[in-house]
Amino acid sequence: MNIQGDVSQAVASPGDKDEMVVVMIEDDAGHARLIEKNLVRSGIRNEIVPLADGASAIEFLFGPDGSGLVNKGRPLLILLDLNLPDMSGTDILERIKENEHLRVSPVVVLTTTDDTSEIQRCYDLGCNAYITKPVDYQKFANAIQQFGLFLYVMQIPKTI
Repeated sequence: MNIQGDVSQAVASPGDKDEMVVVMIEDDAGHARLIEKNLVRSGIRNEIVPLADGASAIEFLFGPDGSGLVNKGRPLLILLDLNLPDMSGTDILERIKENEHLRVSPVVVLTTTDDTSEIQRCYDLGCNAYITKPVDYQKFANAIQQFGLFLYVMQIPKTI
């Protein structure tokens, strides 16, 4: 599925199971606002589900029974911070990629961690892209806008 949106004119229909949903797992409220605002500026009009900790992310992604069936048939793009207050983002990444229903969902790690061994570990676990957040506010905003333009043309599969 394509990300819905048009840089000049965007229409979205939240709630449609066929429409891709951006799942943003980010504990820093300022970063979450900046990410959402700049994705919208780049033309993305899909629903963005903000989750501020690992427990909320696990509940949303895997559902009450922990199977992941709650999102069956729904295209998800997961933006994942590694430094969460209650669990490691790498633990969430590993659970997503081991789950038969969610493993096809692209996971983009978006974090301040730039340690090469951590980057390699994320790719080994199956992340689809790893982006280090720039410290400078304007550079971070520009990076997210550019990422949004990439998302605009990206194909996202439905969960199984």
